[in-house]
Amino acid sequence: MILYGSTLSPFVRKVAAYMHEKGLEFELKGTGFPNHSPEFCEASPFKKMPALQDGDYCLADSSAIIHYLEAKHPTPSLIPAAPQARGKVVWFDEFSDTIMAACGAKMFFNRIVGPRFIGIPGDQDAADLAERSELPPILDYIERVAPEGDGYLVGDSLTVADISVASPFVNLRHLRTELDESRYPKTIAYVQRILSRPSFAPLVESETALLKRTAVPAE
Repeated sequence: MILYGSTLSPFVRKVAAYMHEKGLEFELKGTGFPNHSPEFCEASPFKKMPALQDGDYCLADSSAIIHYLEAKHPTPSLIPAAPQARGKVVWFDEFSDTIMAACGAKMFFNRIVGPRFIGIPGDQDAADLAERSELPPILDYIERVAPEGDGYLVGDSLTVADISVASPFVNLRHLRTELDESRYPKTIAYVQRILSRPSFAPLVESETALLKRTAVPAE
């Protein structure tokens, strides 16, 4: 299987971590941006990351890919069968993909992706406003629902909910966003535990090295 995209994207990172948790072998390939490869365009008609190629089958969108792989490789189960638990997992995945991503993209794109990888100036005011106004309510919600100790968001084992919610926090790390330990103690401990898993840790290390190599020297 081929997974197209960069794990600097929380969506691509989510799928890559999920596939590692499943024990699935895959090759991570870039999209060829700005001149997207024909293979990526075939897999993702609107050129959005991630995209999957599994033999002659292609699919785009992180959640669609995960549901496809869960149906094809049901063990270990990362999407529970029980209706209420499944509903909660889908909710957390959607919360991450929409509410968290909308805020995170304004920060990460304008501060890193635009100026560093595309060569366009970022809108720092938009990034600052997102961090100041949009991020705190998101963190407040996660702090209310974050499990204590060795728990998980849904049930008593790792699910897609944990993978989806933890993934955007890597981008906050790359941005060196400071989280108030007195305000978000459960969130910080929970995210650290999930991101320390073997499915995430090598991805974070590789991304950190990439950003270090591409850093703009201080004037």
